[in-house]
Parts: sequence; C-alpha cells; structure tokens
Amino acid sequence: MIYLDHAATTPVAKEALQAAWPWLTEEFGNPSSTHELGHRAGMALEAARDAVAAWLGCRGSEIIFTSGGTEGINLAIEGLALANPRGRHIVSSPTEHEAVLQSIEYLVRHHKFEVTWLSVDLQGCISLAELKTALRLDTTLVTLMMANNEVGTVHPISRLAALAHEVGAAFHTDAVQAAAWLDCNVAQLGVDALTVSGHKLGAPKGSGATYIRGRLAVEPLLHGGGQENGRRSGTENVAWAVALATAVEVLTKQKAEVARIEAARDRFIGQVQDLVPTAILTGHPSNRLPSIASFCVPGLSGEALLLELERREVIVSSGSACAAGSDEPSHVLTAMGFDAELAQTAIRFSFSHHTTEAELETAACALADAVAAVGGTDKIA
Repeated sequence: MIYLDHAATTPVAKEALQAAWPWLTEEFGNPSSTHELGHRAGMALEAARDAVAAWLGCRGSEIIFTSGGTEGINLAIEGLALANPRGRHIVSSPTEHEAVLQSIEYLVRHHKFEVTWLSVDLQGCISLAELKTALRLDTTLVTLMMANNEVGTVHPISRLAALAHEVGAAFHTDAVQAAAWLDCNVAQLGVDALTVSGHKLGAPKGSGATYIRGRLAVEPLLHGGGQENGRRSGTENVAWAVALATAVEVLTKQKAEVARIEAARDRFIGQVQDLVPTAILTGHPSNRLPSIASFCVPGLSGEALLLELERREVIVSSGSACAAGSDEPSHVLTAMGFDAELAQTAIRFSFSHHTTEAELETAACALADAVAAVGGTDKIA
C-alpha cells in the first residue's frame, strides 16, 4: 500500500510512542498532585511544554496543551474575541478550515460579532490590499491559516499580521497543516496566537498545542481546576504532551527532507500532467506546501477516482478529511471560483518526509489508470 493522505493524518512516530509509553503505564501520576508520582508527571509536562515552546520560539508559559487542532482553534478564536472586546468585528477567509468557520459562526450567532470575509483568487491567494481595506478600528481579531489544507497554498502570514497590528487587532493563524513543513517561529511570523495539531506531525490523535502571546487575555472554553494557567481546565494528558514534544524533535531532524519532498512534489505534478493532460492543478503553482499536490479532473467523479486508486493500493483523499462523506463540493474550491461540478472532481495527494520517488511515480501511473477506468477508455497515453 502507498499511503499519500498524510494531510488527513500521519502515522505516529515510533520515537513519540516510545516516549509516551512510561506516562501511560508506571508513571501515571496526576501532574497537579503534590506527591512524588505527581511531581514527576508535572516535571515531564513542563519539559514537554518547554520543548514545544522552543520549537515555536516562545516561552513555555505561552503554550497551552489541547486535544488537537479543533479545540486549539476554538480556544484561540473564541477565547481571544470574547476576552478582548475592543470591538466585535472579525476578519477571515472562506477557505479556512471548518473549525475556524464554525468558531466564527458561533461568535456571530451567539455574541453578535460581525465578520468580513476576504476573497481569494483562483489560486487560493489572499490580497493584502483587501485585508487592509477590511480592517477597522473595532476589528478585534484576524484569523487566517498559514497554509491551506486542501490545495496547499501558503499565505504571507508575517505581512498579514503586520497589517492587523496597525489597527490594534490580534492575529491568529491555523498552522495545523503547515507546522510539519514551514518555520512556525511566532516571533518571526509576528502572530499573537498559533495552533498546531499533533496527529498532523507524527504525534497521536488527541494531542495539540496553541500558542497565545504573553499575558493576552483568553476566555477559557473549559472551566474547572484552572490547569494550563487557567486557560484550559482539565487534568493534563502528560503522555500525549510528551509525545507531541518528541514528534517535534523528530521533525527538526527531518529538515533536510523538506527540499527533497518539494522537488519530488514538482516532478510528481509534471508526471500527472503528462499522463493525464486534462488534470487541473489546484492551488498556487509554486507558493504551496511541499507536501500537497491536488487536482481536479473535469468530467470525472473524485470519489470514483479514489476508489479506483484504492483498488490499485494508492490511498489518497478528495480534500479535507473532516468533510469526507459529504455530498457538498469543497468550500475551498468553490471560494476559489471553481464551479460545483468541477470542485467535486477534486483529488488530493499529500506526502510525508519519508515518501519516495518510486512511490510517487507509481501513484502517477495509478492515477492515469484510474482516470481511464472511470472514464471508460483505454489507458491514458
């Protein structure tokens, strides 16, 4: 089997699993307990926090461990908007992940916030000029993703954040898809909040972290014992925090692989376009994540192509795993200007640091065969 759906989830790194194991077994203490078992758990938790903070270039006190991207995004958006009411205006984009879109919808519906949606072009890019026009004196928060999870387009976060700060608005970025591939140093990005998810970068599902700058006020989503400096109550998951910190350490050793995967991605795109001339690359042709190559194939069903590829033992997706099974076309592609019929032909290949050239060549040939099978023709030349 060739697994090319790493944007949906990654395998857990062996090192992360091994590091977590003691904290699931003999070292089971509650990190808030005052006895020795709890003290050791607390020390492990803080060491993990410091490791994640070092990776993001911030202080340990600015890291909140969460259950993953969705919770972290909700915490950052709702928590910042409700705790810093300089106004009730938010700016975002319709190509954001559903966690962002639904968090904003909650604020609009229940707290009377107003939102300005920035348009994107056919490549999924945001206009700096449009953001500047959209910003107001009562803008509380701007939330824009670092890189799109469906088409891979990368946004100029440092420039977008600088514009938000000109009017005093806080800036959050969803870095869930980008964190395994791009530099997420929060000082260089200039962001006030940033969210990552463990299962996108080699840690277990249910792990994640959100950075929130300094003493920026946050309204917690979870109320209780006041853990995570009062920002996220609930007994901390020490094992998963340790696993996340370890996965981050593994990532830093794989930096040399990023350029290799980027080059392999470009060769793969070229192979697909040679073998399937009708395939349309989605997203920006060059300013994109090294790990994503997505296409629309006019006239064919994306779901049918997925099934034909799986028959050939190539595992991919039609877009966001969170929308799998929906009959609706991708909200990302429709926002980019694709009509609904074309958007439903989408297919996304996403790679890991270990993906090989041979696997991608096999996948390109398998796609050509799948297109021929779904289209009822002989193999594409």
